[in-house]
Amino acid sequence: MAGDGHRRANPFAGGGLDRATHLRADAAWLADRLSDPASRVVPVWREHSLVSQLARDVATKADDSTYEPVLLPPAVAASASEAPEDWIFLGLDGGQDGGRALFAADLFGQGGVSGEEEREEPPSAVTLDGAGEFLDLRGVGAMLGQGDGALLAYARAIVTWSRRHRFCGTCGYRTRAEQGGHVRRCADETCGAEHFPRTDPAIIVLVTDGDRCLLGRKDIWPEGVYSTLAGFVEPGESLSEAVIREVREESGIEVGSVRYRSSQPWPFPASLMLGFRAERVGGELSVARQELVDARWFDRADFARRREIGLRLPGRVSISRRLIEDWLAG
Repeated sequence: MAGDGHRRANPFAGGGLDRATHLRADAAWLADRLSDPASRVVPVWREHSLVSQLARDVATKADDSTYEPVLLPPAVAASASEAPEDWIFLGLDGGQDGGRALFAADLFGQGGVSGEEEREEPPSAVTLDGAGEFLDLRGVGAMLGQGDGALLAYARAIVTWSRRHRFCGTCGYRTRAEQGGHVRRCADETCGAEHFPRTDPAIIVLVTDGDRCLLGRKDIWPEGVYSTLAGFVEPGESLSEAVIREVREESGIEVGSVRYRSSQPWPFPASLMLGFRAERVGGELSVARQELVDARWFDRADFARRREIGLRLPGRVSISRRLIEDWLAG
């Protein structure tokens, strides 16, 4: 499964943030950074990210980005989020002396696991010092700069994990944050189980057969959208085995020559998309209706006249689009 060279990173990858893992256990250092006015907080509300639109003249000079993250000073974030000691240390953003510390804060509800009601509406612009609006990262991700998208994806994924592990999966007791929020330990001393962030590996594959490729569509997608086949890697399964199984299950097509292309963090909620190319070696197209509503072979001419035939490609935020475009360019 040899990979090949790549001209650019996929959306949500290639951020370059120094995660400074050696500082996660330094409680005194973290406490100082939590109160440092120079530190910044990445807020997450109901898995939405706080962004602002770039001014037109700024946007034209950037890397095609039209939005940027809104990073809050600790004092502003503290007025709208869970307790600062529950913020998650993301890392350092460079600069002198290692750079300023960045944290992620959950604005979904206040009080952590204290039982207080979850926040149904995002904090007001007044509360957040007039800054930005909360948008779904899936929709705005392609309009962010490379590093900005990676930062927001990281914050969204780690906050979602932390929120979903407020209780111990071993005994059901409450957990507490340690290691800068990257560990949640059961607060019951007789248990003490440690829980770490998890990423679910998923394969996504462009299947080719000569001068055509196989795309499928789900019923929840907008009309006309077709995308590459994908699925989660199962326990005890290699990546190439997952590719072969998923393609067979969803389309009836048998594949070989499985080649890794590139990967992409996919924080919806916490996956790693592993992109592949594979070639048809047998089988006939038979759509698994529990997975897809349709699957078709498309040749290069179809893509050239896709407006005429009503074919829509997946959004640019997804590695699926990258796999298709790289094949067409090749």
